[in-house]
Amino acid sequence: MATLLSLAALAACSDSPDSTSAAVRWQPRPGLAWQWQLDGKVDRSVDVPVYDIDGFENSADDVARLHRDGRKVICYVNVGAWEDYRPDRGDFPRSVLGRPNGWHGERWLDIRRLEVLRPIMERRFDMCRDKGFDAVEPDLVEGYGNHTGFPLTAHDQLRYNRMIAAAARERGLAVGLKNDLPQIPQLVADFDFAVNEECAQYDECALLEPFTAADKAVFHVEYARPTSRFCQASRKLRLSSMLKRLQLDAWRRPC
Repeated sequence: MATLLSLAALAACSDSPDSTSAAVRWQPRPGLAWQWQLDGKVDRSVDVPVYDIDGFENSADDVARLHRDGRKVICYVNVGAWEDYRPDRGDFPRSVLGRPNGWHGERWLDIRRLEVLRPIMERRFDMCRDKGFDAVEPDLVEGYGNHTGFPLTAHDQLRYNRMIAAAARERGLAVGLKNDLPQIPQLVADFDFAVNEECAQYDECALLEPFTAADKAVFHVEYARPTSRFCQASRKLRLSSMLKRLQLDAWRRPC
């Protein structure tokens, strides 16, 4: 009888791989305080449960130190643009490089080319997993709304974003949807949390409610508005909000 039960349990697990991985994947809930620092040596003194830091610029030891401090750690990775300063820059064929995106050394990617980009992004997520990160923040997942040099459609973006989410989850990593507000209704089930920039500035924060309604965190920053102009609304919406400088150094002013 025990053998039969064991076989049944194994069969049930194999039928729903994503539900199995979800059991061990970090599931950040609304209201968690966080720190987002992509510039400079990470300041570990900020007393918050979540840190979002650059995946390439930080080592496994850096992540381990944050874990010893009791933090969960998110791995920032750019998945929508080529960056000429990353060690894997030579892995991208010229055919997938589009227009500059406004940031020094970056060019939009042709996200229709899944056969080219998926292996590269999987290697990046392997790096995040191997360094011990708990989650991934894939950046620039709304190229279809920008002048990329490619005729990208909303459908192209949905397909790419779901591929990105699946690749992260397959590695046991939670994954956040960065901005891309128009596609939240279609993507909220594919992502474990959201990261948003300036929804208060553009009066768009209510569009993030599908995440909090699903008991998933929304990590939110403003750059131009003072906290007095967004924190009250953020608390009502259960957003994890703070004011940051655009360079994303250690300075923060939380709600």
